[in-house]
Amino acid sequence: MTVADPHRPTGQAAGVRDVAEAAGVSMGTVSNVLNRPEVVSVKTRARVHAAMAQLGFVRNESARQLRAGRSRTLGYVMLDGSNPFFTDVARGIEQEAEAHDLSLFLCNSDNRPDRELSYLNRLEQQRVQGILITPADPEAAILDELPRRGTPVVIVDRTRSGNTHCSVAVDDVRGGELAIEHLLEMGHDRIAFVGGPFALGQVRDRRHGALQALSNTGRTAEHLVDIETAALTVAEGKNAGERLLGLSTRVRPTAVFCANDLLALGLLQECVGAGVRVPEDLAMVGYDDIDFAAAAAVPLSSVRQPRRQLGRTAAELLVREEQEHPHRHQQILFVPELVVRRSSRHSF
Repeated sequence: MTVADPHRPTGQAAGVRDVAEAAGVSMGTVSNVLNRPEVVSVKTRARVHAAMAQLGFVRNESARQLRAGRSRTLGYVMLDGSNPFFTDVARGIEQEAEAHDLSLFLCNSDNRPDRELSYLNRLEQQRVQGILITPADPEAAILDELPRRGTPVVIVDRTRSGNTHCSVAVDDVRGGELAIEHLLEMGHDRIAFVGGPFALGQVRDRRHGALQALSNTGRTAEHLVDIETAALTVAEGKNAGERLLGLSTRVRPTAVFCANDLLALGLLQECVGAGVRVPEDLAMVGYDDIDFAAAAAVPLSSVRQPRRQLGRTAAELLVREEQEHPHRHQQILFVPELVVRRSSRHSF
């Protein structure tokens, strides 16, 4: 084997030319080993790989992607990085990306449209293969502009009017129905809905499902006490708990449906601190079924969403959009399920 150029400066990365010289082959052969190994003999491939190992050669992926005009990277702009629901969705995306030998950029918009737009612009500038996003506003114009400029976009955990994009989401109306149907079966007639802001489509859908379940049993909206929150966080759940427990026992609801598990966990903390028994004094159902739900001081009943499956399916749709010509957009809606635990059922 030929010795590599001894005059290459210390600390300078070995290049394809260095590998070719060390292996005694052409630069074209090294390129084939990297990109089309099946056209190179086993013996020659072994020689080239040995030279790479000797030189500490690391492939320049950026240069390759620059030549191709597109990176082998996906971007996911999540709505709230502090919410375990979105990190689980991201794990599903990551699993599917790895299956296609793709990298993944994770961005947290923190539910701020300005931050979301900044990340979308950066991802486009990086020429990512495609973008997955849980948008603050599913109807935002930028979501139309990106595909027109050549960057595919898939909507995650949201729905969008029309069929202009692929999307994956969960039937939140049905999820709200499941929660209230269960609480009604447990004998509760005064139920609170804790969630907000109501401007969020998912909050509205889950509340609509709750009202639909009441209507199906001949009840009216007056049977649902709204406690709106400023965000879907543990802190807001504790705040809602203070307001709820501040009501007189004569009018206080005996059960609560929370728009997500973080709110429910905050509410549960407030109840435990105030000596209110769950579910004996106040039954509780959350939404998402994050891992912390089952591990709570009182295991939390929750409407389960297929979090990782949402991510995997969204990434699969994005990869297919890149590969299929023509491509037909799909809007996939998963059906949630209720997981009943101690927080809503005395007999547990």
